[in-house]
Amino acid sequence: MRPLQIVPRRLISQLYCGLTSPASAQTRICPTMARPSSNMADFRKVFAKAKHIVILTGAGVSAESGVPTFRGAGGYWRKWQAQDLATPQAFARDPSRVWEFYHYRREVMRSKDPNPGHLAIAECETRLHRQGRRVVVITQNIDELHRRAGTQNLLEIHGSLFKTQCTSCGNVAENYKSPICPALSGKGAAEPGTEDAKIPVEQLPRCEEAGCGGLLRPHVVWFGENLDPVILDKVDRELSLCDLCLVVGTSSVVYPAAMFAPQVSARGVPVAEFNMETTPATDRFRFHFQGPCGTTLPEALARHETETIS
Repeated sequence: MRPLQIVPRRLISQLYCGLTSPASAQTRICPTMARPSSNMADFRKVFAKAKHIVILTGAGVSAESGVPTFRGAGGYWRKWQAQDLATPQAFARDPSRVWEFYHYRREVMRSKDPNPGHLAIAECETRLHRQGRRVVVITQNIDELHRRAGTQNLLEIHGSLFKTQCTSCGNVAENYKSPICPALSGKGAAEPGTEDAKIPVEQLPRCEEAGCGGLLRPHVVWFGENLDPVILDKVDRELSLCDLCLVVGTSSVVYPAAMFAPQVSARGVPVAEFNMETTPATDRFRFHFQGPCGTTLPEALARHETETIS
């Protein structure tokens, strides 16, 4: 198993989204710990004492709501996986195909709802806030299910399906239109063999800022792009202050997010992983709970007997 790499804090804001660790960064290795515990009672004791909790979430938590991940076996839209379409190069080559892909994803979300894992996180945040304790969610997901569940302290490091960015003027705006433009109506079917719509670029989503009209793109971080340094500064601050970290439904292979929890663990803070399977980072953490997040999280984050009721 290849060691995970921890990038010094001053380098985090320079990192880009990718499936491998940033080889150019100066690193130190996070040591492997003893086999992680799956004792929920022990985790609950740590949870009861924590004052500043960071919850890192990935595609696994949304998959339990039926959201496609486009990863692994069967994870295709037509004949492509996400990393084939979610790149600046793919958009430059064929903006119509990329917009069909994101239109499909936006429309899918109209039939999806937060699951018990999302709801447990949001309820925990609200409850602990009344006790003067902080919970913040740092998510790689772009589906806004955490927002819909009620999470307030949320950092969406990869952006949102429901925001656009103009390729001409740079304006970023929320956009919940369905379809996002008339030419995409009825397009975006995911089945293999579906022909590309080949929509003329002038009929794709356009900027509505006065005097602009530039081509819009999804306001998401594509593979090979830099993450927003302002958001990463906030992430860095939360990671440096937390006294408990949960890693929920993430494969720990997409960087730089894959470095966040090992960075916390390396300074001695308890980290608990909640996932359907082990990951390359599992042995770096104090706890590992295997199974659906919608089953494990409600138990893990429920009111502790030592909590005061306000």
